[in-house]
Amino acid sequence: MSDGLEVTHGGAIAVDPAALRAVADALVALAPRFADAAAAARLAHGHLAAISTTSAGIDTVAMWGSAERADALHAECRVAGENTRLMADVYELVERRVELDALQIQGLTPSDALVDRITELEASDPRVVEMEKWLIAEWEANRFEGLDQQFDLEGMQSGPGIAAFFAAAAFAGAKGFGRLPPNAALSGRSGPVSVSPVRTTVPIAPPTSLAEGLRRLDASAGQLRVEKYSMSDGSRRFVLYSKGTQILGSNEPFDMASNVDAYFGKESASYAATIEALEQSGAEPGDEVQVYAHSQGAMNAAYLSTQSEFDVSVQVTAGSPLHPTLDGDQLLIELRHPDDIVNTLAGGGLPGGSSSPDSIVATRDGSAIDLGLPAHMLGNYIETAEMLDASGDVRLEAWRDKARELNEAVSIESTEYVAKRE
Repeated sequence: MSDGLEVTHGGAIAVDPAALRAVADALVALAPRFADAAAAARLAHGHLAAISTTSAGIDTVAMWGSAERADALHAECRVAGENTRLMADVYELVERRVELDALQIQGLTPSDALVDRITELEASDPRVVEMEKWLIAEWEANRFEGLDQQFDLEGMQSGPGIAAFFAAAAFAGAKGFGRLPPNAALSGRSGPVSVSPVRTTVPIAPPTSLAEGLRRLDASAGQLRVEKYSMSDGSRRFVLYSKGTQILGSNEPFDMASNVDAYFGKESASYAATIEALEQSGAEPGDEVQVYAHSQGAMNAAYLSTQSEFDVSVQVTAGSPLHPTLDGDQLLIELRHPDDIVNTLAGGGLPGGSSSPDSIVATRDGSAIDLGLPAHMLGNYIETAEMLDASGDVRLEAWRDKARELNEAVSIESTEYVAKRE
């Protein structure tokens, strides 16, 4: 894996428009001070130049040059502020259109305020709409970057069958099958599953890093692990760890059949097992759940966030084939490798991002793919999580706040579960 890590809010939106406007306002407010400095330098130059006894000891030429540099900084600061404000409008227009599209998908009528705001942004500057088109076009072109290094698939020993699968995956992602609308729900019922606890321990603390959270799901003896945090006020919080696809065993619910079901909106056996594990751990409707999940487990986490009766407040996913549209109070941290064909099924996410404003997408390119799917392996995503943890990015503070809340628990119990098809 390479070391290039990029952290954004997701989609075509690199930063929060409100944060950009704050920067723009600060730049515009700062600009007049440079003009004042230039005027003061010229005034001082005039006074000193008129005093013959001081001209020899003071470099009045340099002073005049300082005034000119202050003038240049005034112009640069003003232009930078105006351009930053313009980009804030462009980013907000992308977000508002995504919001409008989401309402239309649900068959809901958008508010007058939303429609008026889109109209206002479009009319604010003739460049806004054009730049919005450029931004979306660039995102559309680059969201599958890295896959072109992998598609020498016809020469693989496995033959064109694997090539066809990968090509179909890329097509499905590009067509938006992996992007879930708001409140997405699974249809039908899966076949019967059994969920059995295989080990119960008492961890000493919640995860202290994203990487540690992913390691906990990797270390589980079963496909699922649930930690129950009993708080001093009598409430309970839960942390779910869910593995990805398991390929061994004829009665395995985390299999390819469940992958297909979940991706195309049907209740999978692995999703039913996930709900059962939470319920066996004592989770009830309305209880807060935080999730760490990889691959198929991340698909289940997406629907757990959009349709279950649990309050999914935090979702940390690695290599997810789906991108959910979450509520504004749900924190989503996605780890993506653009050359991970499984992650490509998510279609690059939404151009406007989704979920809490504190949500982030961490992207890192991987090595050329082979039949082992190294870019998709959990170990490589743990490396990406380690890089994100070490980055010092202030956008992780919202996740740290949620993790610190769990430290207030008076007791912690962890149970690992093995699920089987019946």
